[in-house]
Amino acid sequence: MEQRDDVVVIGAGVSGLASALALLEAGRRVRVIDALRVGGGASHGNCGTITPSHAPPLAAPGTVLRALKWMLTPDAPLYIPPRVDPLLWQWLLRFALRCNPRDWQRSARAKAAMLNDARARLPGLIQRHHLACEFVESGEDYVFRDPAAFAHGQRELGLLRELGIDLELIEGAAYEAQEPAVKPGVAGAIRFSGDAALRPDRYVAELARAVRELGGVIDEQRPLQALVADTDGWRIDTPAGVLRARDVLVATGAWSPRLAKAIGVPALRHAMQPGKGYSITYSPPSLVPRRPLVLRERSVCVTSWDSGYRLGSTMEFSGFDDTLNARRLAALEHGAAEYLRHPVGPEVRERWFGWRPMSVDDIPIIGPVPGRKGLWLATGHGMMGVGMSAATGQLVADLVTGRAPAIDPTPYRVDRLR
Repeated sequence: MEQRDDVVVIGAGVSGLASALALLEAGRRVRVIDALRVGGGASHGNCGTITPSHAPPLAAPGTVLRALKWMLTPDAPLYIPPRVDPLLWQWLLRFALRCNPRDWQRSARAKAAMLNDARARLPGLIQRHHLACEFVESGEDYVFRDPAAFAHGQRELGLLRELGIDLELIEGAAYEAQEPAVKPGVAGAIRFSGDAALRPDRYVAELARAVRELGGVIDEQRPLQALVADTDGWRIDTPAGVLRARDVLVATGAWSPRLAKAIGVPALRHAMQPGKGYSITYSPPSLVPRRPLVLRERSVCVTSWDSGYRLGSTMEFSGFDDTLNARRLAALEHGAAEYLRHPVGPEVRERWFGWRPMSVDDIPIIGPVPGRKGLWLATGHGMMGVGMSAATGQLVADLVTGRAPAIDPTPYRVDRLR
């Protein structure tokens, strides 16, 4: 039997669920379908930091040169395994063309608008729906051990201040006095007091609970087979039967390019690549940092919650390779050991990898699909899906319902990527 909804959301990750929740709040009947399960992608194992400080994009001057130098270093923070992959090399060429000051600033401004809006909305979202996700308004510190790297890391600060991001420079000795978890030898730190943190797997699970409590339906293990426009919206073909909806939102993260043909958006095949990230979750060590840290020279993120302790990050462009690379996991532990007195916890609870949806300009893809009325996208969030989720959901709901959005949607449109 066919089922009809106002909106069908394809993808039960953080962007899809946050959008479903905002649409339900706006009075729409919503169904979410996912090929696997709630939070089965990159939403699960990242470090859970909510970071307006991360507005500067990966596509920055010097990124390509560093990536080329690291191609023969499998445990480097940014790694591109040498292989024949025409789509990847086309994407990298387009990415490289954006590694210039003008495009870097443009991307940073677009990301900052989303990150700042999401950061402002998130406490209210958590409070309204009683989301038990270990949210703390903690701030975050970038920690440096090399004086030259500390000086280099300050080159972005003028733009960050212009974007409304609070920050403080702390010299090494002063920082060591404030943060007993770090080893001696800190050159300096940058503190971003407006950043926050939560436990991302619990946040996603709580979003799913809130969606169901508002009357939304979530169908796991229900992949999309075909999407066909009809006279009154869309027909969504799945193995469990046909769905019909006036609007369809595609929020499939790193899998979006694989659905490009099925949803009729061929630009996604060339505009996105899966960026593989890793994390290790432990029981908490006896001495943990007082707030989340980014160990800058090693690109390792450290987050501690009451329920656990996580080392994460790295970026690997290896397609959908599904091996858990022990060498890259070990690099997280080795990097943390350079900075922290207790770099790991006594018990390993999870070793994880996931694919981030990396757009070619490191700006999310949110909004209508031109020429396909009622078809919408919310993908391409890169490493910022959790941090942008509250803003993504609100922007999607505003666009679908025809309300004036709180932020300018223009930078996120898919047609910029033709």
